[in-house]
Amino acid sequence: MSTKDKIAATAKNIEGKAQAAVGEMTGNPEQKAEGNLKQTEAKIEHETENLKDKAKKIID
Repeated sequence: MSTKDKIAATAKNIEGKAQAAVGEMTGNPEQKAEGNLKQTEAKIEHETENLKDKAKKIID
C-alpha cells in the first residue's frame, strides 16, 4: 500500500469518526450516517490496497 493512499484512507476514517460523533451528539442522524459511510469507504480503500500488496508479492 502506498504511503499516500494509506494516509488518505486513514484521514478519511478519522474524518468519518469525527463526523459520526458530532452527528450522535447533536442528534443529527444524517450526519452520523455520512460519517459512518466515510469510515466504511476508508475500510474498503485499506482492504483494496492490502489486496494489491498481496497480489504484487505473489507476482514478484
